[in-house]
Amino acid sequence: MSESRFGIFPVERFIDLSLYQYGREQTQPLHSFGPYRRNHFLFHYVISGTGTLVTTDAQNISRPFPIRSGQGFLICPQQITSYSADEQHPWEYIWLEFDGARVREALELAGLKEDAPVYRSSSREMTAQLLNEMNYIVSHSDASSLNLIGHLYLFLDLLTQSSASRQVLSSGSLRDFYAKEALSFIEKNFQNDISVEDIAANCKLNRTYFSVIFKDSLGQSPQEFLIRYRMSKAEQLLKLTKLSIGDIGNAVGYPNQLHFSRAFKTVFGVSPRAWRNQNKIVE
Repeated sequence: MSESRFGIFPVERFIDLSLYQYGREQTQPLHSFGPYRRNHFLFHYVISGTGTLVTTDAQNISRPFPIRSGQGFLICPQQITSYSADEQHPWEYIWLEFDGARVREALELAGLKEDAPVYRSSSREMTAQLLNEMNYIVSHSDASSLNLIGHLYLFLDLLTQSSASRQVLSSGSLRDFYAKEALSFIEKNFQNDISVEDIAANCKLNRTYFSVIFKDSLGQSPQEFLIRYRMSKAEQLLKLTKLSIGDIGNAVGYPNQLHFSRAFKTVFGVSPRAWRNQNKIVE
């Protein structure tokens, strides 16, 4: 039986792409997980064995996806999923949990999304390189944060390049320029009392036009992105510090603790205190 590995990435200020957890496991026969709702993107690559991923949509309709060796499956944030290994040929898989401002765009380029979660390869050579990058991350928990993020970028590039369902996206250099300007402003000012109007003004654009090109580029409105970015920072502080809930709210731009708790529960489904009790790293 293969050795199971698991790692947690340290807190860093990476906005375009960030790593959270990673691991490799030989599952037991009929091993299952879920139904569960994730906070970030989670990609499994199946090294051997077979099993089934089941996704449940907003209408509570479930859909099974058989997954065999040489394939992979993507779980998206807030998507309800469960998965189970075969009784006779259980999975061995390797997985990465990641997120970031440009991740959804890259995954759409790979043709992977909520209703199309199965990765199939168009190139054995590139898929072998993809597996090498995943193995590197799982096996080098002691490497620097920048080193691991660099390998995560290589993984994501190989994922898009090798996917049999790869899409061609239209060019949008001006749109991307404004989106990058907005992301930089948010990264530097998320802890302050900023609004969508402030972000648009920094880009010297009308709010309505700015909101359209931002959503076109990143797949979510500026307000949605700002809230989720703040909550991702709050998530890190809850897990890795002893700061009070009020201090954490203030640190991510919510001087009113009640407003912070409501926003956090909207994103993660539980209060900040409950989330901390479930996820805080034991010292």
